[in-house]
Amino acid sequence: MTTKIVNWGDDIIKLTWKDDTKLPPSMLITSVHALCFKDKKILLVNLHHRGWDFPGGHMEQEESPEQCIAREVYEEGYVTGSFSPLGYITVDHTNNPNWHENSPYPKVAYQPFYRMDIEKLHNFGAKYESADRILIDPTEVKEYYHDWNEIYQEILNCAIK
Repeated sequence: MTTKIVNWGDDIIKLTWKDDTKLPPSMLITSVHALCFKDKKILLVNLHHRGWDFPGGHMEQEESPEQCIAREVYEEGYVTGSFSPLGYITVDHTNNPNWHENSPYPKVAYQPFYRMDIEKLHNFGAKYESADRILIDPTEVKEYYHDWNEIYQEILNCAIK
């Protein structure tokens, strides 16, 4: 378990990675993410508003975390495959002076992560949030990922063991 205090814009948030495959309640899940692998390479997508990242995003109404991540990896990376849960990040706003009862996210929320084994690389269409995709050696991720930190490293380590 790794904990890190981060600044997201003007917000101060405590992030904690928990290597636990039992998901928190869906109503407290703010986004779902996947580390996708093909031939020992990891997929990164170039998102218009963030740069290189793992595929993922917010759940739509009536969508399960598994349905969400299947949709997001296709929309952002144009890949399909099989999933297994890795754990989740707890996103804690308890000490965030900007959080209030009308904030768009719960005071404590969760971001599950999955490992996906890519079974099919579809033609890349760039119709959604991503401009490009790449498959790279996992040791090179921190060279691409803008805000790489020890929590993401722990998640990557969990995904490749």
